[in-house]
Formats: sequence, structure tokens, C-alpha cells
Amino acid sequence: MLNIVLFGPPGAGKGTQSESLIQKYGLIHLSPGEILRSNIKNNTDLGVLASSYIDKGNLVPNEVVIEIIKSEVYKHHNPKGFIFDGFPRTQVQAKALDVFLSEINESVTIMLDLQVPKDDLLERLINRSVTSNRVDDSDISIIEKRIDVYLTETFPVKSFYTEQNKCKEINGTGTVNQTFNLICEQIDKVSILL
Repeated sequence: MLNIVLFGPPGAGKGTQSESLIQKYGLIHLSPGEILRSNIKNNTDLGVLASSYIDKGNLVPNEVVIEIIKSEVYKHHNPKGFIFDGFPRTQVQAKALDVFLSEINESVTIMLDLQVPKDDLLERLINRSVTSNRVDDSDISIIEKRIDVYLTETFPVKSFYTEQNKCKEINGTGTVNQTFNLICEQIDKVSILL
């Protein structure tokens, strides 16, 4: 299977790129953020719990996110692979994902790190709050807090995959198509080895 960790700060383009990757490679998209937003919208118990963290710009606890991912993976039989979008967000989650995947005789194939400067991220997120009606992107102080949380809690995940020689840096400042082409180049290099 082709298992991709799509990595980068809020607004880097992970969701946008995932849509194209799903079409090209036939992968299943797993985004804890989308799953949680759906639960928040439907006011489920999980949604209420998640809101208590997200509304303050904080991450949802590791154990909750890990269980979400496991249950989503088990829903699919004979997949070509998965795109983990916005997961793992901590080294604890990265280690838990490795353990879980090894239990089903799989592993992360590649981690793609979308790199975008902070000013571009802020502009993208403010625009997204309008175009996608994302309330969590409308408050600049919450956006800045999310980026700070990414830098302190999530960015260290990069070293976890760098040590495994699985991290590939992608310049995410070009057009959507330019970024997609850079991503595909890296995926095609590793998928030859599968």
C-alpha cells in the first residue's frame, strides 16, 4: 500500500492537494480535522469534546485522534493506501501510527512536508474563512495560536520521519498545480519501490 503523511501548517494546502492525490492514486483520505468538524457540526459527543479544544486553538488529545484513525482505517477493505492529512500532529501520534500500521503489516511510505511562509498562511486562512465558511479561520488571534501550536507541538514530527528517511520537503508557495506536480514527483519515486 501507498501510505502518505501529508504534513504542513494550517493553510499549507493539505486538503486541496489531498483531493487531487485521491483521484490520481486511488487513495483513501483520512483527515481527523474533517472527521471532527463533521462531529462538531452534528453536535455529537465527540464534536462537543473536540470543540472544547479547537475553539481555543488547541489540539484534540492524542488518544482521541488515534482512535479515530484506527476506526477509519478498519472501515476499508483492500485499500490501495491512505493519505493521512493533518495526522500525526505529535510525536506520540507518529509513534502510535507506526505501531498500529505495523500491526496490520503496513508502514508509512512517505511524509510530504508542504512548506509555506507564515504571511502566506495567514492570507490563505483568512480567505478560506470566507470561501469555505470555516469559522476557525476567521479570527487572526486563533489562527496565530494554531500556527504557534503547529510550530511547538506538530513540527517536531518532521524529525521523526526525517530519521526514517521518509520526509520530503515540498515548496507549497506555487500554484496548486505546481505544488501537485512536485508532490507527484516524490510519490512516484517511492512508489516504484513498492
